[in-house]
Amino acid sequence: MVPMLGKRFARLLVLKRAGSNPNNGNALWLCQCDCGNQVVVDGYSLRCGQTRSCGCLKRETSRESIKHNPAFQKNVGNANNLTDKDGINYTSRDLTKRNKTGVVGVSYDKASDTWFAHLMINYKYVLAKSFKDFDDAVAARKKAELKYYGKNR
Repeated sequence: MVPMLGKRFARLLVLKRAGSNPNNGNALWLCQCDCGNQVVVDGYSLRCGQTRSCGCLKRETSRESIKHNPAFQKNVGNANNLTDKDGINYTSRDLTKRNKTGVVGVSYDKASDTWFAHLMINYKYVLAKSFKDFDDAVAARKKAELKYYGKNR
């Protein structure tokens, strides 16, 4: 435990122990970031390089990526790029790589052991309901798609 004190991990300097992670029992450490912020980090995340800053590194990297992406620059601030011609958010319509269920607008919350069905139109949820059964959540999403899209997507 003590060997962590004063150690540097990328932009983070370990200051002191900050308890234990209730989820996995790993030691938590209070760290000082080079930017001046302090952050509590799981010891494993520090040692394996998963956490390298308080979040400032990701912001800086994103800022630099944006500067060198002309397509992104051209569309900054244009809210029309978030929805299609019918006012439907692309994230409510298209299956993304983050989707774990295989169904757009249906997600699972492990903590509550509950399935959620969502549909957003014109920046407002027209469907936001929880279900105990996956098939019920899918059916609710499909019903909402029929109502608001006129068809299932």
